[in-house]
Amino acid sequence: MSFHERLIAATATERARLLAAPVIADCLQGRVSLGTYLAFLGQAYHHVRQTTPLLMTLGGRLPERLSWLRRPVAAYIDEEIGHEEWILDDIAVAGGDADAVRASQPDLPAELMVAYAYDLLHRGNPAAFFGMVFVLEGTSVALALQAADRIQQTLGLPDNAFSYLRSHGTLDQEHTMHLARLLERMTPDDQADVVRSARVFYKLYGDVFRALPCVEEEACS
Repeated sequence: MSFHERLIAATATERARLLAAPVIADCLQGRVSLGTYLAFLGQAYHHVRQTTPLLMTLGGRLPERLSWLRRPVAAYIDEEIGHEEWILDDIAVAGGDADAVRASQPDLPAELMVAYAYDLLHRGNPAAFFGMVFVLEGTSVALALQAADRIQQTLGLPDNAFSYLRSHGTLDQEHTMHLARLLERMTPDDQADVVRSARVFYKLYGDVFRALPCVEEEACS
């Protein structure tokens, strides 16, 4: 069994709890409001805009035993830079206020998730950052394309209101396979830290979804 397969098995409980968030279940059953979709995009903007700064920090914090990761991280930066602008475009097409989102602060769950990622890089093992990559990209592969279809069917929005979800649903399939190969090369100690951080990121990312408004515009809990 590969490490990636062991990682999936080791985090299955945490993954199931994330996927059980009421707003996700509602969305996949076609119960979604425009307010919920715009709220999701707003919080996605706040954590996605940190992707490039986080990866740049990661590249500078890698210890010598992980120096072989610098080139893959640089390539990842090149692929990810500017994706937050796709989200703002989607917000504008969907009828939201992209300028207001750009100027806003993240809700606490998204802020805490990003803060934990920075903390890992500055105070913990930089290898553990890949637990965040595993959670965000794995969740995207599992949900993004299906969610985009359900939301579009329900709300009748045009195709160009889903550039973030649909592009990442496809792109992250490639990233997930690449990530599996990188994780396989890590030492057992580094792999153990990836497992631990992935469990935490499932909790933190799940909290982002649980804080989104339900169809009835009330907070999900």
